[in-house]
Amino acid sequence: MAAADTANSPWTGHDTRVLVVAAIGIAIVVLLIVWIKMHAFLALTIGALFVGIGSGIALNKVTASYETGVGGVLGYVGVLIALGAMLGKLLADSGGADKVVETLLRGRPATLPWKMALIAGIIGIPMFFEIGLVLLIPVVMLAVRRSNGPAMRLGIPALAGLSVLHGFIPPHPGPLAAIGILHANVGITLALGLIVAIPTVIVAGPLFGVLAARMVPIGAAGAALAVTGGTTADTFSPAPRTSRGATASGKGGNGSASGNGGNGSTPGNGGNGSVGQTRAQDPDATGTPSFGITLVTLLSPLVLMLIKAAADVWMSKTNPVHPLLDFIGDPVVALTVAVLLAMVTFGTGVGFSAQVLTKKIGQSLLPIVGVMLIVGAGGGFKQVLVDGGTGTAIAKIAVAASLSVLLLGWIVAVLIRLATGSATVATVTAAGIIAPLAGGLSPVHLALVVLAVGAGSLFFSHVNDAGFWLVKEYFGLTVGQTIKTWSVMETIISIMGLLLTWLLFSIL
Repeated sequence: MAAADTANSPWTGHDTRVLVVAAIGIAIVVLLIVWIKMHAFLALTIGALFVGIGSGIALNKVTASYETGVGGVLGYVGVLIALGAMLGKLLADSGGADKVVETLLRGRPATLPWKMALIAGIIGIPMFFEIGLVLLIPVVMLAVRRSNGPAMRLGIPALAGLSVLHGFIPPHPGPLAAIGILHANVGITLALGLIVAIPTVIVAGPLFGVLAARMVPIGAAGAALAVTGGTTADTFSPAPRTSRGATASGKGGNGSASGNGGNGSTPGNGGNGSVGQTRAQDPDATGTPSFGITLVTLLSPLVLMLIKAAADVWMSKTNPVHPLLDFIGDPVVALTVAVLLAMVTFGTGVGFSAQVLTKKIGQSLLPIVGVMLIVGAGGGFKQVLVDGGTGTAIAKIAVAASLSVLLLGWIVAVLIRLATGSATVATVTAAGIIAPLAGGLSPVHLALVVLAVGAGSLFFSHVNDAGFWLVKEYFGLTVGQTIKTWSVMETIISIMGLLLTWLLFSIL
């Protein structure tokens, strides 16, 4: 209700000021990165300080606001990125990722993007976007290397599956918060969310992935390539192949002519120079985990988080077992358990000594240090926008437009998402603003309003969104390439979500 009261307050000069400052701040970040080629961490920091000062935040509190945002993201997402990198490194070096990719590559190549979308959708049900991404990225990137195809053809379907579930399906924080604020039914929202999610993933994932791969024709690259053992970025080219995974020039799937598909430093590793050129398994491994063991290890955090989600829905919080399930299903705990399990199944189980395991864990963190700093700076930029009042100013504009509840919720969420970069902030704020207008709706219509708000919260992720930088760095994209692929994909998801919820709202 407080958000609604704020949104209904009169327009002030400060509201105009913060919108102008936010626009300039975003432009500064883009210009510094694209034109001056400044590092994204530094550019985001400069942009955040400008927005904080320009928005009227007290000078002695500007840096505190930025630091709060950085800490808020790194205190959670940073830990998940680190744990995911450890799991990804062990998965790749043990040969487990090879085993998963070999299974995925069976059948017609045309089905691979659909398989990626399906796997991402399943993993994305209980997991936050960031967790699903760090778990999936080694598999996606290795599949790109092994298939010698464009990264976006497989990357976009995986990203779409994760993002759609993050915006539409409980127990993700945004949908759950909106359900609570609007007093919607969890079960109805979940059922309708799945109905909306399936066609949305199809359009924004495998179908758009074909176009995205043409617009940005790159191969394996970025921090994800380093995690899977590669060292050189590929530019995808449909050159004639002399053997599977090798072009006529002898260039392997990881961009190396020496045939080192393993750890990127041992010439000749890769066997016969065909498929083996893009194997991620460390040559020191004396065995390979089975597909079953690999699947159990990867799905262990998923199972723990699903148990927690089920307990939150069906178990009373006064039940003495609930705190334990809540603890083991926390993403940080679940991923820590997965890493410890992987040290056995992907470590000692394939012949790595304790010393080698320690070294590999340390190596896994090197490629993602820059990613973590950039993601943290994105969180700081977002927090300064929120503290400066940009979200409040946008909410006032949306309420003054007097639209239908469903469309108003989507538009408010879109505007706040564009301004602050946070899908959760956009969802919570938009739900609070439209709550007084949604009081008389049926349970089905309330659930559809929740989904419309969730769809709006995903609209056009750009430089003030930590997820934007996570995708950019993991896939080795430029800012422009990230906008052409990731940002457009998010917009497709948002518009598809609006159209489908509006259609269901009209016929149900």
